[in-house]
Amino acid sequence: MSEQKQNNQEAQASQDPSFSLQRTYVKDLSLEMPNAPQIFLEQEAPSVEISLNVGGQRLADTVFEATVTATVTTRIQDKVLYLVEATQAGIFEAANIPAEQLDPLLGIVCPTMLYPYLRANIADAINRTSLPALHLAEVNFQSMYEQRIAELSQQQEAGKEDSGIILPPGATRQ
Repeated sequence: MSEQKQNNQEAQASQDPSFSLQRTYVKDLSLEMPNAPQIFLEQEAPSVEISLNVGGQRLADTVFEATVTATVTTRIQDKVLYLVEATQAGIFEAANIPAEQLDPLLGIVCPTMLYPYLRANIADAINRTSLPALHLAEVNFQSMYEQRIAELSQQQEAGKEDSGIILPPGATRQ
C-alpha cells in the first residue's frame, strides 16, 4: 500500500508546475569607441541614450532561451564617445506552466533574473575604457511587458501587420 502511495506522489510531483534557471551567458557584447583618442580632449559632459529590449525562443518542449539586450550610446555633441551593445541570455526550464502564464513568465520573470548580469557586464565593459562608470538603473519588466501588450493590442485593432506575438488569454485590448 505504501508503494502505491509513493507512486501516486511521484505522479503528482511530475504534474506540478516547475520553473528553474539552468544557465546564464553573455550572448553578445561589443564596445566601440570610434572617436578615440580625440574625444578624450572634449570638456563637455556626455549625453547617454539607453535602449532595452527583451526576447526569447523555445528550444525544446520545456526549455526556453530568454534574452535581455541593451544598447548604450554616449555622445558628446554629435560625436560618439562609446557605444556598448550587450545581450545577456539564459536557459530556463518551465514545465507544466499554464499557457496563459508562460508569456508573462518569459517576458517578466526571466528578464528580471537576467538583468543584474547584463548590468554588471555593461558596467565592466565601460570600466575598461578608463572612462567614468555608468550603472544602469533598475527596470520594471512588468511595466515594459504591459506596455508591449498594449502596443500590440493597438496594432491589432488598427489592422497593422501582425508582429507574430499573440496576446495571452486574459489580456485586455485597450
